[in-house]
Amino acid sequence: MHKHRGFPSRLPGTDFQFTIRRPNKSGPTEIIRRERYADRRNVDRKADEVFLQTLIEQFGAEPFVRGNLDAGRLSWLIGREVVALGDPFDPQDYESLMQVDISKSMVSFPNIFAEDRT
Repeated sequence: MHKHRGFPSRLPGTDFQFTIRRPNKSGPTEIIRRERYADRRNVDRKADEVFLQTLIEQFGAEPFVRGNLDAGRLSWLIGREVVALGDPFDPQDYESLMQVDISKSMVSFPNIFAEDRT
């Protein structure tokens, strides 16, 4: 399992996990597309935004391997701001490739791309 060095382990001040420490003994957790409803809590939306912002800072629009990135957090973005690469894509493989879709990210999370983010 590839470990993404420099990637924060969680959203500061919360229990929202961004990375895992070690491989799951029963195999990788499957990445599934989760629906983001309009009534989600602000802290849930903030976790998505910070995670996506970190993905963009780390990888830009370049492909990256899933590695130790948390499957639950990726599941909130997969199929929208994060696209699966490879045919077929294996949602239960630590070596699966993904890529940030910058254009969709700009629409969904405009605050990440705002000039003045104070």
